[in-house]
Amino acid sequence: MSKPIIAVVGRPNVGKSTLFNRLIGERRSIVEDTPGVTRDRIYGETEWRGRQLVLIDTGGIEPKTDDIILAQMRNQAQIAIDTADVIIFLCDVHTGVTANDHDIAVMLKKCGKPVIPCINKCDRTGAPPLEFYEFYELGFDHEPIAVSSVHGSGTGDLLDACVEALPEQEYEEQEDDSIHVAVIGKPNAGKSSIINRFVGAERMIVSNIAGTTRDSVDTSVENEHGKFTFIDTTGIRRQSKINDKIEKYSVLRAHMAVERADVCLLMIDATEGVTEQDEKIAGIAHESGKGTIIVVNKWDLVEKNNNTVKQYTEKIRTALAYMPYAPIIFVSALTGQRLPNIYKFRTGDATLLDDIKELCKRECFDDIHSSAEFMDFFLD
Repeated sequence: MSKPIIAVVGRPNVGKSTLFNRLIGERRSIVEDTPGVTRDRIYGETEWRGRQLVLIDTGGIEPKTDDIILAQMRNQAQIAIDTADVIIFLCDVHTGVTANDHDIAVMLKKCGKPVIPCINKCDRTGAPPLEFYEFYELGFDHEPIAVSSVHGSGTGDLLDACVEALPEQEYEEQEDDSIHVAVIGKPNAGKSSIINRFVGAERMIVSNIAGTTRDSVDTSVENEHGKFTFIDTTGIRRQSKINDKIEKYSVLRAHMAVERADVCLLMIDATEGVTEQDEKIAGIAHESGKGTIIVVNKWDLVEKNNNTVKQYTEKIRTALAYMPYAPIIFVSALTGQRLPNIYKFRTGDATLLDDIKELCKRECFDDIHSSAEFMDFFLD
C-alpha cells in the first residue's frame, strides 16, 4: 500500500511553503514573501506517530483569474487535491477570511476529502488572536487549528489531526529502487513538456514563459521498461541574468537535483543549437560524475535535409567535446517523436538508462563510451 498523502493548499502567500518545509524538516520548497513563488507541486516526506506521510506543497490558488500561470497553478492544486488523502487548508490570520478563502472552501467541500483548516501566522504565545475565530465561518467539519509555520507552534496538533483523519489502513514502507533522472537545461527548452509526455499527464506547469518551473520536482513513472523518477529542474540561466533572488535559489536546487540523479537528460533547444550556457549546464552533470543523454528537443521545428542530423551532431560533439560518451537523440516533446527510444535503446542486456547508471557508479567513463557502442542519434 502506498503512503498516505497530505496536500497543503490555500491562496497565494499565506505561508504554505514555510509550513511544508517545517513539517518535512528541510528547505525543499522555495520560500519568499512573493505571491506565486511555488508554481508546481512539490513532494516531501515526514513521520508522525509511527506513520510515514507524503506531503505535497502546491502553488497558491486564485479561484478567479485570467493570468495563464495562476490558472495553471490552480489546475496543479486541483490535481494535488484529487491525489491527497487529507487536505490542509491554510489561511492567514492577519488578513482574516477573504473572498478567495470562501471560494477555495467551496471547492474543497466538493472533493469529499477530509479538510483540516489551518490558520497560519498565529505567532504569539498563548491564546490565538480574536481574528482566528472568524475562520469557523468556513464551515468545515474539523475545527480550525492555529499554527505558526515560522516558529513551529501548533504543527504537532496539525499533524495529529491529519493522522486521525486518515483512513484506517496499513501503509507499508516502499524502497525506492527507481532510476533517478534529472532533466536539466536552459529555461524554456522543454524540460517540463518532456516529463509530461513520459507521465501522460500535466504534472508540470507548461507555458512559453521562460522560468515557469522554479523548484526541482520529482515525478515517478513505472512502465514496461522499469521504474524511473524524473526530476524536473528550473531552467538554468547565465549567472549575469539571475537577478531575481528567487531564481538564485532555483539554480541551487537544480545543482542539488543533479547530485541526486543517476542519469541526466540535457535538454537542448534545436531552434537555437548548443549555446555557451548549454555547455556550462552540461559541465554541471559531467563534473558531478553523472551519465548524460543529450536530448535535442523541438526537432519538429527545424527545416531538414539529408545532412541536417549529421551537421547538428558534429556541432554538438565539437561544443561538448569533453563528454563524448553521451548519446544524442533528436526528439519533439510536442509530438512525442522518438521519445520512446530513450527507454528502448539497449546496450546488451540492459537499457541505456540502466547501463549509464551502473557504469557511473563505478566511474567508468571510458567503459560508457566504448562498451555501449552508443549511437549518436536515433532515427527509428
